[in-house]
Amino acid sequence: MAHTAYYGDEAPVAALATDGSRGALDIIRVSGKGSLELFAPCFSRGEKLLTAPGNVLLHGWIRDSGGALLDEVMLSVFRSPRSYTGEDALDISCHGGGRAARSILERLRELGFRDALRGEFTFRAFMHGKLDLTRCEAVMELVSSKTELSLKKAAGRLSGLLYTEIKEIKDLLIEVLTGAELLLDYSEEDGVAPPSGTGGTEDVLPGRKAAGAAVLRLAALAASYARERLCQEGALLVIAGRPNAGKSSLFNYLLGEERSSVTETPGTTRDWIEAWVSIGGIPVRLADTAGFQDSQDRIERQGIERSRALVARSGLTLYLVDGSRGMEEADREFIRELKGMAHNGEAVRNEIAPNGGAAPAVLVVWNKIDKAKLPDAMKAEMTGISAKTGEGMAELEKAIIAALVPESDCGDLTRPAPGIAAERQKLLVDRSLASLKEALALADAGGPLDLVAPLLRDSVDALGEISGEVSTADILDAMFSRFCVGK
Repeated sequence: MAHTAYYGDEAPVAALATDGSRGALDIIRVSGKGSLELFAPCFSRGEKLLTAPGNVLLHGWIRDSGGALLDEVMLSVFRSPRSYTGEDALDISCHGGGRAARSILERLRELGFRDALRGEFTFRAFMHGKLDLTRCEAVMELVSSKTELSLKKAAGRLSGLLYTEIKEIKDLLIEVLTGAELLLDYSEEDGVAPPSGTGGTEDVLPGRKAAGAAVLRLAALAASYARERLCQEGALLVIAGRPNAGKSSLFNYLLGEERSSVTETPGTTRDWIEAWVSIGGIPVRLADTAGFQDSQDRIERQGIERSRALVARSGLTLYLVDGSRGMEEADREFIRELKGMAHNGEAVRNEIAPNGGAAPAVLVVWNKIDKAKLPDAMKAEMTGISAKTGEGMAELEKAIIAALVPESDCGDLTRPAPGIAAERQKLLVDRSLASLKEALALADAGGPLDLVAPLLRDSVDALGEISGEVSTADILDAMFSRFCVGK
């Protein structure tokens, strides 16, 4: 019997948890109330499955409705509540390639399993208290991690690094809110007087010191967003310059393989070529563009215009100067154009602002120092490299990281520290901080506690939304629908 699909039911669900490619194994995940009993009839050792404890492996065969063998499998058996979802669950390891997995999924549908929604297994883990929302979001960050650094940062959030920080800040605010509400509860009619004090701010708002500490920690979390999102999502880095400046050589060097054509003929690259690389742990979408020049060739002109459009969308542009020719007026003109784009805010459209948006998103690089050294007078404004020999590449990497990451965060990239990488988290941290600051400003000005307390409550509630203690069905549906199927 078909089940209506919606987040929050306990229906037995199934989904492919691997990509169905030509790997040795595929894994099908099954979870839900009565899922083991529903699955047992198609398993060659069904009775053994029904009596098996959790956290064991069973070997056997899956049969179709006529009793014919479909595939030889290993079952990882999980019993509620000791499973990823908190429900009875199975991980079915079958032969890879996709065909066996598709046949098994069809058999499961015949038995009454419905296809899992996007992120439904993780949603159920949240609903059964196995994961809070920060850990749920970290699951998808792990899946989509592009570098070892982004993987480690996602693992830190999954381990509870962010959740613990949010909880500790919330505990500070609850202390302040409790003191404020206690004062509001005093009643002259009951013959009880509020505590006396010296008339300072602490008397107006008990726990003022704790509130100040919460402000600093919330501000640090808000400031971490650009850094953490950059480490997870990466940045577009465009290599630009005049023909034959060595753009393709630099592209290939950073990539570590020959992907872009390298010749002595100017104008060889007619369009851009791109690939993902890791620079200092930051995922970088590296693009090698057509050389900037005036051209009569229609196809080459189109490539140059597309390259300009790509530069306008980039997080950072490396402009290469051909050191063997020196800095020419055409180079200066293009550099002015690129820096103009950055100053006008056109360079970053994904809110990952290089260097906090404080500096132009352009690094000027003097290439071919193996042929012509970088003049001393220019060392303050550009980096010297040889894309051919690799000389100066370590300094260039440091300059790229400094340009992409806010200066105050440069030393924090590899250090485990709580940080927020999801836009939802950033909006809620901002809301909590704004409400808290407004409450403190009002209290410091001698404002009434019956106006201060609701602001403190909103600050606490915003933090509760980050972890999922305060949530709505619409918010949860929107969040988990962005997950992949099988997670």
